[in-house]
Amino acid sequence: MRIISGRFRRRTLQANPGNTTRPITDRAKVILFDNIERFFKGQRVLDIFCGTGSLGLEALSRGAETCVFIEQDHRAFELLKANIAHVGATEIAVPWRVSALKSSLKPKGTPWYPYGLVFFDPPYVMLKDVRPGEPLYRMFLRLARPDITTEDVLVVLRGPEGAEYTLPDCWQIERKMKVGSMELALIRKAYATPLPENQTDDDSGVENEEPGC
Repeated sequence: MRIISGRFRRRTLQANPGNTTRPITDRAKVILFDNIERFFKGQRVLDIFCGTGSLGLEALSRGAETCVFIEQDHRAFELLKANIAHVGATEIAVPWRVSALKSSLKPKGTPWYPYGLVFFDPPYVMLKDVRPGEPLYRMFLRLARPDITTEDVLVVLRGPEGAEYTLPDCWQIERKMKVGSMELALIRKAYATPLPENQTDDDSGVENEEPGC
């Protein structure tokens, strides 16, 4: 696993062995970032269920301003910190070991939000829990709040082809990209300006559950 392009290009990254995390392939990263790169340069990034940090670090390499990484697994988190140090991103990256389901999404002492780009890459089995009444659905409501994400934020959701989930009404899927058996959904707030056509094929507690949309 490596950084594909940008200032950290060709730096190798450590991946968690086994099935705890699912590192994204180089081919999938090329397709994804070729489609979104012009949109996110200079943005503050949030990488949820980040594993060892491949997506967030690729974004930083290609011009994102800062990135907050959320990962709960102990082994993956230790490798994440090592990867951040290895590429030299410690000044612009915050690794945060916390449950995404319980997190406020705003790490204490790091005002790197509202975010303009969010990677959401949970274990595939969890996607079925993105539905009303479930913690992941409430997380998407928090994510929509203006103090957490910008009006034109882009959320990239990674899942298996044909995955079924129900987003709150304030979010809409603008585009899906299929890479092998994987599907990348580009999600925007319902009132956001549509994306241009693609160029290639705080504290760790949950804040008040006020709706984000």
